Amino acid sequence: MAPQKSNAAGRTGVQGPDPVSASVTLPEEPKVVKTIDKQPVGVALVGAGMIARTHVAALSAAQDEIALKAIVSRRPENAHYLAEFYDGTPPAFTSDLAAVAANPDIPVAIVATPPSMRRDIIEQLATAGTHILLEKPVGRNPQEALEVVEICEGAGVTLGVLFQHRMRAPSKAAAALVKDGALGKLGLVEINVPLWRDQSYYNELGRGTYARDGGGVMITNAIHSIDLALSLTGPVTSVQAMTATTALHDMEAEDFAVAGLQFACGAVGSFVASTAMYPHRTEVIRLHFEKASLKLDKDALEISWRDGSTDIEARDDAPRKINPLLGGKHEWHQAVIEDFIAAVRHGRPPMVTGREALVSQDLIAAIETSSRTGSPVELAGL
Repeated sequence: MAPQKSNAAGRTGVQGPDPVSASVTLPEEPKVVKTIDKQPVGVALVGAGMIARTHVAALSAAQDEIALKAIVSRRPENAHYLAEFYDGTPPAFTSDLAAVAANPDIPVAIVATPPSMRRDIIEQLATAGTHILLEKPVGRNPQEALEVVEICEGAGVTLGVLFQHRMRAPSKAAAALVKDGALGKLGLVEINVPLWRDQSYYNELGRGTYARDGGGVMITNAIHSIDLALSLTGPVTSVQAMTATTALHDMEAEDFAVAGLQFACGAVGSFVASTAMYPHRTEVIRLHFEKASLKLDKDALEISWRDGSTDIEARDDAPRKINPLLGGKHEWHQAVIEDFIAAVRHGRPPMVTGREALVSQDLIAAIETSSRTGSPVELAGL
C-alpha cells in the first residue's frame, strides 16, 4: 500500500482582493509589541500546576535578571504554595489575565497550563504584545499548534517552547560533537523512553485524554526526547508505527508507542516510548555514526569509538533519586528562560521557536496515523 501523506502544518490559501476594492489601500494597524528595557525583566507565570514549582524555582535562581511579577491561576488561592519556592519579592497571585497582558512592566509570560487551555490565553497575551515562552506541546495536534504559531507571528511577538532537555550538559556536548562532523555519516538512531506512571497519574481530570492533552505518552512525555533527537539527526521522512493502551493503565490515549523511522539524512531508526515500563528509567538516545556511537542520557554522553576506546563527557556525578513527577533540575528550565529573555532583548530566535517545535508534533501525528491505518506515513513539507 502506498505511504499516506501527512502535511498537517500546511497553510490555508486566501483569495485575492476584489478588483473594485483593490484600489483602496487601508493602513495596517500598527502592532504594539513590548520591549525589554528594564532589568530585572518582569515575567508572569500562567498556570499553577505540577510543573509550576520548577518554573518558580528557576525564576528565583535568576533574580539578577528576571523578576517574577505575577502568577496567574483560575483559583489564585490554590497557587499561594508556590511562594515558598521563590526567594524574592513575592509575586501577585491573580486570575486577571487581561490585567497581566496589559501591564507594560511584564513583557514576557511563561504559559504552563494544560494544552486544552492555551489557545485563548496565548491569543490574549500576544495581542497585547507579550512575548510567550510555552511549555510543550504547542498544541494538542499539529493544526492547533500551527494556529498558535501563526497567532504569535501575526502579532509580532516571540514564541519559544520549553524543551529543557536541550540544556543538559550531555545534550550540549552531543550537539557540538555532531555539528563538528568528525563522527562521519549517521546510520542508525535509537530513541528509548522507558517510563513508569502509576494509575494515580492518569486519574487527574483529563490527563491522558485527547481533549485536554492531545494524547498520551508521546505528546506529554516522550516529546522531549523526540525534540532532542531531531535536533541532532534532522527530520524524519517516513514512519511505520503501532500505538496501544496497555492493561496497566485505564486511560483514553496511548501509554505505549513503537515506530520504525527513516530520516532525511539517510539513516534509519527506532522509537519506543511507554509509561508502563516499571521501574521508571531515564530516557536514552543512541546515535550510531561511521566512526563512533553516542549514548546520550541526562547524566552523561558516552562515546564508543570504533577502535574500542570509550570517552565519557559532560558527566553529572551528583547523585539523585529519579522522581518522574518533578521534571528534573530547575537549572535546565532556568537556562531556557534566560535564553528566551536574551532572545527577546536582542531580537534573535530563542533556542526552540514555535515553528521549529511543529516538527516534533508532526512526527507524533504521523506515528498516530500509521498506527491507525496500519500503513507507512510520509512526512511532507520538511
